Amino acid sequence: MNIKIFLIPLLATGLFFFVYILLAATTNFLSVEAGYAIGEVSRWCERISGGYFREPANALSNLGFITTGLIMFWILANEKKRKDSRFHGPTPTALLYASAALFLGPGSLLMHGTHTTWGQWADWLSMIMYISIPWLVNVFVIKNYKESSFVKVYLYIVGVYGLLSWLFGTGLGINFNFWALSIALWVITEVLQNYNSKIIRYLSGFVGIAVMSVFGIFPDQVILNFSEYWWVVLFWLPALILDEKSPVKKNYFPWYWAGVGFYIAAFAIWLQGYPGTALCNPDSIFQPHGIWHILSACATLSFFFFFRSTQKI
Repeated sequence: MNIKIFLIPLLATGLFFFVYILLAATTNFLSVEAGYAIGEVSRWCERISGGYFREPANALSNLGFITTGLIMFWILANEKKRKDSRFHGPTPTALLYASAALFLGPGSLLMHGTHTTWGQWADWLSMIMYISIPWLVNVFVIKNYKESSFVKVYLYIVGVYGLLSWLFGTGLGINFNFWALSIALWVITEVLQNYNSKIIRYLSGFVGIAVMSVFGIFPDQVILNFSEYWWVVLFWLPALILDEKSPVKKNYFPWYWAGVGFYIAAFAIWLQGYPGTALCNPDSIFQPHGIWHILSACATLSFFFFFRSTQKI
């Protein structure tokens, strides 16, 4: 066992909570979102606390991401690298995935815990750090590019987006929804990995349109508000890059569909995590948004196992 692979993220997590509590106790580290006050109901349903966590249940439910992330590191620490897999052993790809999955916890906790603008930025960036990995992995595996190149491109994308989103907001001032785009690109690249032909490449962008529809954004809405959804044209980008047959295949049952199930269930519950909805109880420790965090964490672990099923054809 390579114990360092597990101990480093474990100690980093402990350090995060130590610094958080220290700063929350001794400085103006915490805030309250504009338009709200302590004792009122937050936009995520939970009543705003005057303690160390503005939304205690919504903040601490992010321990789910931390737990599943540490499980990934534990598994990788107990394995050796394999030449035929980028997700077995402490490979750069596997470590990046586990790190991004774990960081979803601190990122989201900073938003729900501090109610600061920079906490919201950290939350959104953590989401982008995670969701940009799957489709990038698919592209680099299908093209058989080096893992070192994958790491460089990933860090460049995250670094540039992180800076620009800090300066101009999550939409970069141009209505760019990188989160929604990445979900669509992931599904599109999965389709191209399994069914790559000229006609499929022509039609692949419509897969992204279908994915958007699942989340309540329908084609007529895109057409009528194209200035808001202009980035759908990027749905056809993978077809321009992935013009060859994939050298690998993955097993979609059970882990891919388990991950999809967890996430769809999480999304449905997330829709109930607002004031005025049927499941909103501001004073309950069981918050819909907190359940969203836990189910989403289960999805990240399921997808981790899914990518580990990759085999060369």
